[in-house]
Amino acid sequence: MRLSRYFMPTLKETPKEAEIASHRLMLRAGMVRQSSAGIYSWLPLGFRVLKNIERIVREEQDAAGAQEVLMPTIQPADIWKESGRYEDYGREMLRITDRHDREMLYGPTNEEQITEIFRGDVRSYRDLPRIVYHIQWKFRDEVRPRFGVMRGREFLMKDGYSFDLDYESAKHAYNKMFVSYLKTYDRMGLKAIPMAADTGPIGGKLSHEFIILADTGESAVYYDRKFEDMSVDSLAGIDYETADLQNIVDQWTAPYAATDDMHDAANCGVAEGDLLSKRGIEVGHIFHFGRKYTEPLGVRVIGPDGQEVIPECGSYGIGVSRLVGGIIEASHDDKGIIWPESVAPFKVGILNLRFGDEACTSACDSLYAQCRNAGVEVLYDDRDERAGAKFADMDLIGLPWQILVGPRGVKNGMVELKNRATGVVEETPIDTVISRLAG
Repeated sequence: MRLSRYFMPTLKETPKEAEIASHRLMLRAGMVRQSSAGIYSWLPLGFRVLKNIERIVREEQDAAGAQEVLMPTIQPADIWKESGRYEDYGREMLRITDRHDREMLYGPTNEEQITEIFRGDVRSYRDLPRIVYHIQWKFRDEVRPRFGVMRGREFLMKDGYSFDLDYESAKHAYNKMFVSYLKTYDRMGLKAIPMAADTGPIGGKLSHEFIILADTGESAVYYDRKFEDMSVDSLAGIDYETADLQNIVDQWTAPYAATDDMHDAANCGVAEGDLLSKRGIEVGHIFHFGRKYTEPLGVRVIGPDGQEVIPECGSYGIGVSRLVGGIIEASHDDKGIIWPESVAPFKVGILNLRFGDEACTSACDSLYAQCRNAGVEVLYDDRDERAGAKFADMDLIGLPWQILVGPRGVKNGMVELKNRATGVVEETPIDTVISRLAG
């Protein structure tokens, strides 16, 4: 994409309403614009990041055996009344009525909706187990929406649901999601630490939230130093049906980790020098809630012995839009965003440092064509702007690589290749730079 034709309305000044780094940088980089309190329009640059995160989430869900569905954003109130959650959810639920005075709501989550679907279509133990998920916009009417997409009212979320015949089978589904979450966040350049958590309004007993570390995180977290040496590399290509998932879960839950509200300093069992405290951001939450929804909604299946069984369920959420802000909080500097390659809106930016120079323009045009032919996603800054402004914008939007094309380098058959994360700049032959990036 040529930047001269790209809709990327960057800002030099930070809007007054932006309180945290991700909100400031997303507004300045032209990723989003506020529509109303806690509700945002996603502009081209931000939307590309959103879709990249969504793609990774989808691929890892599919790999774990989950099946994608799509449920409606507007749900009938009746099924929430059946579950008993209609009044419990409080004022965060946006309640509406249609033209026939039927009570409806803008879905904050979908436990009731998916349970109602299974109630109508699943009759036998032979129809289980099942894990389904969808990626959909949700709405929670936050009393005080703030921090940009980190605590908005409308947000994109992956929520998944498992249905199993008994607790042991349900725990296996839970473990599948646990492991898939470790892989998902790792692919985004994040280390997510699983921490035992309160189930909240979802219900149930078994629950973990996944926390990424960020200096500007929303809450304090405490964890064993052992986590810093733990890796998910061994999980690549894992067979979810044959692998010892419980052993993996045990490895990742054995070291101490707790959020501020769950931390017990006196009984954590970690030596003082090994107990680390940092700020963290929740980016995912998984629950096993047993029969909390299947029982009141009357879901029954015939078991192997011919007797009726109430299925066990679990719920698994990932904040897709929240992750955009979370990644920025974990990866930025005073110049702007630093995107991991896997989620970056473009892999490389090409900067023509001498607009109007025939040799520079020719070299840039050639590099741009080579990137596109090699499948390297590229943003070409071909604007009639001074070099300083181009440097500032490219650092602000945080593309992993920059190719700097100036007259002196072109004359010698060279360009400068800059790594945004390290800041290292090296001279590279023009005819080899794309092959390096495409590898």
